[in-house]
Amino acid sequence: MELQATWFFIWGLLWAIFFMTDGFDFGIGALYPFLGKREQDKRMMINAMGPLWDGNEVWLITAGGVTFAAFPLVYAVMFSSLYTALMLILFALILRGVSFEFRGKVDHPAWRNVWDVCIFIGSTTPALLFGVAFANIFKGLPLDQAHLFQGNLLTLLNPYGLLGGVLFMLFFLVHGALWLAIRTSEDLHERAVRAAGRLWLPLLLTAVAFLAYSAVATDLYANYLERPYLFVVILAAVSGLVGIKWFLAKKQYFRAWLASALAIAGATFFGIVGLFPNMLLSSINADYSLTALNASSSPMTLKIMLVVVLLFVPLVLAYQIWAYHLFHTKLGQEDLALEDAY
Repeated sequence: MELQATWFFIWGLLWAIFFMTDGFDFGIGALYPFLGKREQDKRMMINAMGPLWDGNEVWLITAGGVTFAAFPLVYAVMFSSLYTALMLILFALILRGVSFEFRGKVDHPAWRNVWDVCIFIGSTTPALLFGVAFANIFKGLPLDQAHLFQGNLLTLLNPYGLLGGVLFMLFFLVHGALWLAIRTSEDLHERAVRAAGRLWLPLLLTAVAFLAYSAVATDLYANYLERPYLFVVILAAVSGLVGIKWFLAKKQYFRAWLASALAIAGATFFGIVGLFPNMLLSSINADYSLTALNASSSPMTLKIMLVVVLLFVPLVLAYQIWAYHLFHTKLGQEDLALEDAY
């Protein structure tokens, strides 16, 4: 039980880290056509995330790998049940990565415009679909006794799922705007700050609506009511949301970004903690659900993996913290002139 619970926590933590890191990339890509008024602005926006976006996606691979190794049955059912949504996410991520590299290969407005559209689509699609997918996991999927998904993509586009998609999108938009506020200057910086301020209230209202709707559409609050100390998770998310506004008012943009990261992590763990020990809850019959107990690998596998994780994840975290520190300074015109600039 302890091993499965530990790996359930690690599984949730890896998803939270992915949303905290790659989330601002998605947000910048979604803001791209609205804040990028000039060619220089667009290049600034791409280069603001340029050294980091591919490293951020390592956490997606890690989260998927942990699901496969620690909870293979969950991996099999998740990737078959959510196949269409996950393939759309995969194609969008490929399109986005290719767009960053190809956009500057030909010096022609029509060529750049095509890849600009691809950057927008490749950023907004994963942001929305990740929210839809996780909201449906929190709500429960129509899984039968054989763990077969009795539905299609439209089944996932229910009101609660769509609200989850909007919530994730708003989280990432604010997160991306704050990162631009940290790394850019002059007009683009001012537009990013205004965007973060204007999007904060819709984010707050959507988060409140999602928390309220969760009480009606899901059983997530059962664990919280049984163990009231778990409400600290929701408090962390709320504190992060309030912190965004507080630090924005003080023009402390990096702290506002950290508060945004806390809010995203808190929102992710709100669902993860509420699910435990379920991982894929069946909306047809709770007995058909996959849990951390009935879908995990053998204890020996989990022990070996735990040693590997304890050795290497801190190294990856240390490297990424160093990379963020290295690229936290504001971009200038001279940075765009570098050979490795986008």
